[in-house]
Amino acid sequence: MARKNLIAISDSHAAADGERPAVGRPIAGLAPAPRSNGLVGGITRSLSNITQKVERAEELERQLAEGHAIVELEPSLIDSSFIIDRLGVAPEVQAMLVQQIRDHGQQVPILVRPHPTESGRYQVAYGHRRLAALREIGSRVKAVIRELSDEQLVISQGQENNARTDLSFIERALFAARLEERGFSRDTIMSALGVDKAALSKMIAVVRRLPLGVIEAIGAAPGFGRRRWMELADLIERDDRRLRALEFIGTAELKKLDSDQRFEKLFAFLSLARKPSKAETWVAPDRSRAVRIRETDTETMLAFSKKAAPGFADFVRQRLEALYLEYQRETGD
Repeated sequence: MARKNLIAISDSHAAADGERPAVGRPIAGLAPAPRSNGLVGGITRSLSNITQKVERAEELERQLAEGHAIVELEPSLIDSSFIIDRLGVAPEVQAMLVQQIRDHGQQVPILVRPHPTESGRYQVAYGHRRLAALREIGSRVKAVIRELSDEQLVISQGQENNARTDLSFIERALFAARLEERGFSRDTIMSALGVDKAALSKMIAVVRRLPLGVIEAIGAAPGFGRRRWMELADLIERDDRRLRALEFIGTAELKKLDSDQRFEKLFAFLSLARKPSKAETWVAPDRSRAVRIRETDTETMLAFSKKAAPGFADFVRQRLEALYLEYQRETGD
């Protein structure tokens, strides 16, 4: 039987039952193709269009299944990531983003996951600044909802930041250190930050050497990379200037400056505060140079010459307790 007769019979049976001819299930809003009585070329073109639409619909369904659908959520239902990756945003920078969204709307959705412990709430993987801007505007948030493990969330968060390249060195280093503190493997952290093992070790080492209060008080300091932060750590550790650094970052003068200026100001303060050590030689009554004295802000060191006065160091060591008690009697301490 000819192909057109088969089609006609099938359609007539459907009409006899009071139904429309079957042309397949509509997918994601795809309407059934109209029947064509044209030539074979027209039928071919129509079938080609249907195939393209079906492929597009199947792609849409795949994205829906993978959680790529964009939905609108109330900002009040969305919580921050459990790992903070920023050391604050300059008010003028955030104000520009707010105005941009007011003028043009939210162009890029944020990524969230269903909150792991609170039903009906969500947790951000990336898009914290956009979320803050939309909260200020009072608008709903365009978001992609995806089921993510903790590991997948931090990798998504880190890779999105790497793609935008707008996190400073110290923010990325602090992000890495915080991930390690929460038990994430070095492999996961390297994937999140897009760095190798050596670079990651250096980043975490910088954070470990600096007081957290100093890092947070300075902020992102986008103008300074690993080398300058290492130099700052050297200054703080030298002659035990940690306390002085912590006192200085609390001053009103420092808080008025932007982040890069705060870094520069603290660096200059610690550099100037470091006095060069003084060294002198104690000359004994017999004119021998028995002891060399080196003094800094925080300590005095005695170096005994074994050549000029053999055994003198042991002699003093054995009498330290008596000397200290005499010192206390004379000073009243």
